[in-house]
Amino acid sequence: PVPALEFVSDPSSFSSFDSVVFVSSNFEAKGLPFSDFINSARKVDARIGKDVSFLFTETAAGSRLILSPTGSLTSDTADVRQIGEASKAGILRARSSGSINPLLVVDNLSFPKNDSDYSRAIEVTLIFALSSLYQGLQSREHLGEEKTEPIKKIGIHVTDGSTVTQTTLTQVRSIELGRRLGRDVGGADPERMTAHNCADYIEKSFADSVIKVQTTKDVEVIKKEYPLLAAVARGSEHVPRHHPAIVRLEYQGQGPISRTLLFSGKGVTYDTGGNDIKTGGIMPGMSRDKLGAASIAGFFKVLSELKPPHLRAIAELGFVRNSCGSNAYVADEVLLSHAGVRVIIGNTDAEGRLVLADLLSHLRQDVIANPDQYPDPRFMTVATLTGHALRSVGPYTIAIDNGPARSKGIANFLQGNGHLWADPFEVSTLRREDFKIIAPARDEFDIRQVPSGVPARGHQYPAAFLITASGMSAHSRDAKLPLAYTHIDVCGGSMEDGNFHTGIPTATPIIALTAAYVLQA
Repeated sequence: PVPALEFVSDPSSFSSFDSVVFVSSNFEAKGLPFSDFINSARKVDARIGKDVSFLFTETAAGSRLILSPTGSLTSDTADVRQIGEASKAGILRARSSGSINPLLVVDNLSFPKNDSDYSRAIEVTLIFALSSLYQGLQSREHLGEEKTEPIKKIGIHVTDGSTVTQTTLTQVRSIELGRRLGRDVGGADPERMTAHNCADYIEKSFADSVIKVQTTKDVEVIKKEYPLLAAVARGSEHVPRHHPAIVRLEYQGQGPISRTLLFSGKGVTYDTGGNDIKTGGIMPGMSRDKLGAASIAGFFKVLSELKPPHLRAIAELGFVRNSCGSNAYVADEVLLSHAGVRVIIGNTDAEGRLVLADLLSHLRQDVIANPDQYPDPRFMTVATLTGHALRSVGPYTIAIDNGPARSKGIANFLQGNGHLWADPFEVSTLRREDFKIIAPARDEFDIRQVPSGVPARGHQYPAAFLITASGMSAHSRDAKLPLAYTHIDVCGGSMEDGNFHTGIPTATPIIALTAAYVLQA
C-alpha cells in the first residue's frame, strides 16, 4: 500500500514517528534542527554531509537520525533530482533500520534562493520518497504487502516554516498511485502480464472510478480494425493465452473542457524480435516493452484521483506479443494499415510502430468525425520504441513534435515541466530526412518499415513513419484541419539505472504529463 503522508509543523512533535530523515545541502549551518548534535558528530565522522549517515540520538524520533545530503545544488548540471535522490536514499536507510513511520525534515533554507529550478523541491522530495518504497507486483503477491512494503506513514517538515498543504500531499500521493499501476503492468513478467492479463488488471484498477474502460479481445475484430497490430500478433495466434488485447480508456472532466489529450500506447508484452529474432543475449528485459502503454494507464489513474475539470483524455493501448514462428509475419510482406496506407515490412523487430500506427489512426478518425467534441486535441504516442533513443540521450525520455505540435510548443512544454518535477525530457526535431528514410522505392507500397538500427536518425524517423501510416500526414500545419501530434520515446528513461532485465520501471512520463496537463489548468 502507498504510505499516508502527513505535514508536521513542529519537528519536536514526533511522537507518532520512529525516525527522522534530514535532507539538506549543508549540514554545517547553525540554527537547524539537531544542529548542535550534528556538529558534534562531524568532529568524529568526516563523511557526514557527504554520504548518508545514521546517528543514534534520543532527541530524534525513535532515536534514529539519518542525514542525507543532496550535494551541491549550484553547479551547472545540478537539478531538483538531487533533492529527490537524497530523500530516496534517506528513506531507504530508515526502512532498513526498521523504521515504519519516518519523518522527512527538508532543509529548503539550504536550497538555492529564487531559483525556479527548485520551485517543486518539496513535491519532488515526497515523490522520490514514495517511489523508493515500491516493490514489484509479483514480489507483493508472493511475499505479501506487509512484508515487502512495511512503511505506513511518512511525515514532512520544512525548515523555513512553510506549510505543505493537504492539496499538495493529495497530488503527490495520486501521482504515486498512477506510477504504481504503470510499474505493476509494465514491470511484471510476460506470463503474469500477458496481453489479456494487462487488460484485466487495468480494468480492475478502474472499477468504480470515473474512467470508462472498453476492452477488445476478439481476434477477428482486431484483425479487421487493427491490421498492423494483428500482423505482429500472428506469431502467437496459436497460443490462446498470448492473444492480443486493445484497451480504450476515456476520462471526461466536469467541464468546461478546454483541452483533449489522445494517447496511443505500445504494450508489447514480450518482444522476441519476431522472425528477425533478437540474438547475442539481448532478449532479457523484453517483457518491459509494454512500459509505454502501462504508463499511460498509470496517467489515467492520476486522472481518476485528481479529476481535473478542464480535461478530456482518451487512450488506446495495444497489448500484443511479438513471437517468432511459422505463422509470424516476416520481412517483405506488404500490409495495409487501418488508415489505408500500404506498408512494406523491413524488419519484424521494429514492431512497435506497427502497433502504434493503427491505434493512432483510430483516434485521428474519432477527432475528424466530430472535431467539436475534442477541444484543442493533442495526440501523443508513448512507447519504448527505439534503442537509438537510449544510445542518443542516455537515461532520458525524448519528445518529437509534428508541425502543429511544434507551433504549440508541446515538446518544450513537456520538457519544461519534466525538468521542474524531476521527470526529464530531451527534445528532438522532425526533419525532411526522416520522411526520406521511409519513402517508397516503387508503387507497390506507400512507405517502408525499416529497422531503427540505421546509422542516423534512428529515433526520429519512426515519428515520420507513424505520421504517415496513421494518416496524420493529412493534418500538417498547412492542412485544412491541422492536428498536433507528439511522439514520446521513453526507452531511455523508462528503467531505473537502465536495467531492463531486473530493474524497476520509472513509469515515465506520468509525472511530466501530470504537471503539464493536470496541475496546470
